[in-house]
Amino acid sequence: MNMQLTGIIKKAGNYYVALCPELNVSSQGGSIEEARRMLQEACEEYLSYI
Repeated sequence: MNMQLTGIIKKAGNYYVALCPELNVSSQGGSIEEARRMLQEACEEYLSYI
């Protein structure tokens, strides 16, 4: 199943914090790409439980 969700990424100190407001899931990474990838993994994990 494909879903299109919003990802908001913001720099916070030395890290990038990523948030998906539709699922209220967040993650972080050392780069924008890593933060996006980690957020995608967190959203997929969240959705596997509902």
